[in-house]
Amino acid sequence: MIEPRPAPRDAVAAMRIHAPTERNPKLARFLEAANASTALKARWHVQQVTAERMDMNDHSWVHLQIVLNRALHLFRLLHRAGLQSSVEKDYSMSNKDAEVVIAGGCLLHDLGMSIHRTDHEAFSLFLAADLLPQLLEKVYEEPERTVITSEILHAIIGHRKGGRPLTLEAGVVRVADALDMEHGRSRVAFETSLPNIHSLSAAAIDEVRIVAGEERAVRIEVEMNNSAGVFQVDELMANKLRGSGLEDHVEFTARIDAEHEKRLLRVYQI
Repeated sequence: MIEPRPAPRDAVAAMRIHAPTERNPKLARFLEAANASTALKARWHVQQVTAERMDMNDHSWVHLQIVLNRALHLFRLLHRAGLQSSVEKDYSMSNKDAEVVIAGGCLLHDLGMSIHRTDHEAFSLFLAADLLPQLLEKVYEEPERTVITSEILHAIIGHRKGGRPLTLEAGVVRVADALDMEHGRSRVAFETSLPNIHSLSAAAIDEVRIVAGEERAVRIEVEMNNSAGVFQVDELMANKLRGSGLEDHVEFTARIDAEHEKRLLRVYQI
């Protein structure tokens, strides 16, 4: 018997985004507004229902929270290493404003999944544009509110395959979206769908770490239990990093430490 889905009101009530604001009151107010928006949370719920209908991996608010936390960590390491955000360079704003842009891009980038997977990045733009005036109402006045809105929308469209981020913030969102790939994040697809290279490689990823780099500003380390994870790393992470604008600032390694590889599948049948 299939377990019934929670009613929308119950699903929305369980959602709450947590991320370290590190004495950034603008980011704190933005997250507070996001957590208070029932309409935004309803979109998060529907985008996950779409993902489940398509037998895809997690696209719920949990995914968004993971991406947000990794994006903020990534950006803060880059900034401490001396990199300026685009809103600092182009608008004489601050790194705290850049964190709002990154948070907006992370929390709103998959809204279009509530309509369809195909072209969801483009659909996310008009859905986000409808929500951002309320989300930013207590954070910025004009004209800064419109500037931040525009930068968030750019970060959203920049995360798509083949996207060309023109800002550091958009590049951070693009890369962070790929960093939600640890073992367990794709378990639903792996356990309920026919096994394929996507599900096998996803199950091969044990841990993702973001640390200060030795030769570059940031080092991303991936621990795998099986060489099948190379496909996940190359198809997902490498493709997101290429063209992000962060290539010169991020070093990336993936390794298998286990003496014997974990067996992911007993029999493969077509």
